[in-house]
Amino acid sequence: MKLYHGSNMTISEPLIIEPNRHLDFGKGFYTTTNFEQALEFAKKVVRREKSGKPVVTVYEFDIETAKKQLCFLEFTEPNKDWLDYVAKNRAGEYTETVDITMGAVADDDVYVAIGLYTGGFSNLADTLKKLKIKELFNQIVFKSELSLKYLTYAGVAND
Repeated sequence: MKLYHGSNMTISEPLIIEPNRHLDFGKGFYTTTNFEQALEFAKKVVRREKSGKPVVTVYEFDIETAKKQLCFLEFTEPNKDWLDYVAKNRAGEYTETVDITMGAVADDDVYVAIGLYTGGFSNLADTLKKLKIKELFNQIVFKSELSLKYLTYAGVAND
């Protein structure tokens, strides 16, 4: 499986670093199978950091082997479990100890819906309904040092 990571530099050796904000799936090295999504994120990083240029680093990932050898948490759709997990992570309540988490990305629009849900202003059914009309991209987050060993650097993507 080909995975992409957007940044303001080439990342040939991925690291898990402490984030400067609370993210959907908590602390980890974030990737996606969607090149365009990675490129857009790379552009955001350049704007936020005010340095570098948008770079999409490419990796190969043997998901079948990793699933047999690592602890996976996979959300196949934006459901209550996914919503609760993202809400907890966005609140800084990291509780699980898995190697890799996979599922949909909660972009800024989705985060507003999550905020209304966690604040008690929207019920579960209405929140999930709003999420299902959005085009949700995926993210595969490597959360342990061991999981990073399953990523193989394959170069930089050309757009």
